[in-house]
Amino acid sequence: MEAPAGANGGEGPPERAVVEESARLADRARELHDAAAALASRTSADEDSLRARALALESDLRRLRSSLSTAIKNREVNRTVAEKVVEEELDRASYALSEGDAAFLLAGKTQGKFLRMFLGPVNVRAARKDVQLKVKEEYNNYKGLNLVDALFVLLSGQDSHIVCSFSFYFTSSEVLDLGWVLPYIASPTLPSIATIHANLALRENVLRANGSDIRPWWIYHHYCAMLMALISLTWEIKGEPDCNFKQVVISFMIM
Repeated sequence: MEAPAGANGGEGPPERAVVEESARLADRARELHDAAAALASRTSADEDSLRARALALESDLRRLRSSLSTAIKNREVNRTVAEKVVEEELDRASYALSEGDAAFLLAGKTQGKFLRMFLGPVNVRAARKDVQLKVKEEYNNYKGLNLVDALFVLLSGQDSHIVCSFSFYFTSSEVLDLGWVLPYIASPTLPSIATIHANLALRENVLRANGSDIRPWWIYHHYCAMLMALISLTWEIKGEPDCNFKQVVISFMIM
């Protein structure tokens, strides 16, 4: 006896087979969800245990350094032995705790104000080295793309009533006129400049939290550029001298 056709007149699989297959898929989804929840729970418990050990180790390192300093002052420990042996071991332990794979356990203490202001109290320290490398690779790609974007913004921000010459003064008697190096920079470019510097500052703060050796002054220059862009957005131009001065300010922000 042939199976009845579906309600739409097609020749699809029987209804019972469809129902059983959907039930099996739902059961597999529930099992996967339960397994993932159990794994997340175990991972969280293991991480809490490791964090407690890291905090205890950090406290013991501080305590031993303080005790060692006191012992050296009281001449209870030979200074040469302390500096060559004990301090070396303590430095190695401190480096492993602050820069090694266990560093993410204490990363909450090193979050900067800029990250907290934009992201809140989140831990941006990656637990694995491969993730840290991916973060750095993404930053390099973003920086390369935005170099092109900055040049495009520089050349496309045209406004007929803001066209100024640009000069560099090297000495009081010599003037090198670069003659329209930045020919058509106008206020529409400023939001893009502020956005680019804000994104770079965020990424570089995340990289510093993950151990990258980015100099603080380089990040501060992004802050200054964002502030100057915001000021320039509300800066009324009344004449040619103001236009020339604003052109120099904007060029400084881009560089």
